[in-house]
Amino acid sequence: MSGTASVTGLAALGEAELVEEIRRLEELKAHASALQAELSASLDEVVRRRHAAAGVRSEKQGAGVASQVALARRESPNRGARHLGLARILVAELPHTLAAMRAGWCTEWRATLVARETACLSLEDRRRMDAELMADPTTTEGWGDRRLVAAARARAYELDPHAALKRSRKAEGERHVSLRPAPDTMTWLTALLPVAQGVTVYAALSRTADEARAAGDERSRGQVMADALVTSLTTPASASTGSAEPAPVPGPVP
Repeated sequence: MSGTASVTGLAALGEAELVEEIRRLEELKAHASALQAELSASLDEVVRRRHAAAGVRSEKQGAGVASQVALARRESPNRGARHLGLARILVAELPHTLAAMRAGWCTEWRATLVARETACLSLEDRRRMDAELMADPTTTEGWGDRRLVAAARARAYELDPHAALKRSRKAEGERHVSLRPAPDTMTWLTALLPVAQGVTVYAALSRTADEARAAGDERSRGQVMADALVTSLTTPASASTGSAEPAPVPGPVP
């Protein structure tokens, strides 16, 4: 339906019917995502065969497929590469997850989580976890993303503790700070840290905010935390104290 007909049709639906329609469309989205993955993997195979027949070096075969996927999905080349990578994994290594998407009860994002959390495992163990988690919809029924990730990580450690620990060490080596623009002359400053360090930093900022609020500071808790972070990193005196606590912040950062 479209236009006035769509509005009229929706107005005629009851509460239960509206919820059911939302569910139906969500299942349709998951099914469409599965088809997109299969089509993307097929496109990759077709292009690679064409390149091989043309004598293209093996390391160059398949070049440009990610950009075609991105163009088709109206997304950036980087996102296109991610979609293509997931498609290859789903088709070749996670058949139950792909089938769950096709059946409509596993979204593309949850499939991405399964792929991510099984990446450290051997193909045999990866397929075993795929079957354990995604062969039966009742296994993860009612689970949120956090529970799914926790269960997948715990099982990955059981299947191959050495691979899980190696992955953890690799993740720690990828810690970094990034900066990207936000609307209205603001910016997102993001730090990827090991969990213990991240929790320590957040706890210190939280304590500073709580103390300021208790003393009558009218700024919001989030504002005090943001100001304390900036002051602690840009005030020479606070940087040389060696304290784990952020420096006091008397007011908003200019």
